[in-house]
Amino acid sequence: MTDVDTMATRLAGIRQRIAQACQRAGRAPDSVTLLPVSKTFEVDAIREAMALGLTRFGENKTQELRQKAAALAGQGLHWVLIGHLQTNKAKDAARDATELQSLDRLDLAEALHRRLLNEGRTLDVLVQVKTSTEPSKYGMAPDQVAGFLRRIVADFPTLRVQGLMTMAVNSPEPQEVRGCFRALRELRDQLRQADIAGVSLERLSMGMSGDFELAIEEGSTEVRIGTALFGARSYPDPQ
Repeated sequence: MTDVDTMATRLAGIRQRIAQACQRAGRAPDSVTLLPVSKTFEVDAIREAMALGLTRFGENKTQELRQKAAALAGQGLHWVLIGHLQTNKAKDAARDATELQSLDRLDLAEALHRRLLNEGRTLDVLVQVKTSTEPSKYGMAPDQVAGFLRRIVADFPTLRVQGLMTMAVNSPEPQEVRGCFRALRELRDQLRQADIAGVSLERLSMGMSGDFELAIEEGSTEVRIGTALFGARSYPDPQ
């Protein structure tokens, strides 16, 4: 007899798969955080997730994030921007987001810093690194990250770097996918050797619904899960 497919059973299944992947990698299950990706899903779906104890949600677009944050104000939720952010949306991100996981260029850092100064806020950020060759993927080239981190520390103190993020190649070949995740972990290890003061590299956000177990085996500390938790989206989305 199969279990009824509910968000509760899907969440339990995801947590079990996370624990199993951690076990294979010789890691503790609590070393991996689940970020539910609520983009394109309705507020009612987020409320259902909240009832299961989830309080952080990932969104792609600042407008959608703001609408949901307004609808769920006062609930103690944390809103994480994970999609590519245009510079002209820096004001919205600085005002509404708890965290940005897609910082990938200097002009965006400058725009965010100016807006955050106006808001009297700081913002946790992850630097997005491009570890695949796909043109559709965003991110900074790995060899540019060290210099970028030093610039952030020197010039943009409102941005608090907490780690790195990547998206793997869209491939049916597990080794190709693993290679993207492994590249980010190895870059993080190299950057730690550089000992850049004022930067935390504890977090590696990598892995989504279709590949999060491979990401965990390669060192991910946070997986971004949308459809595996909320169900199929109403239209195709590459994120």
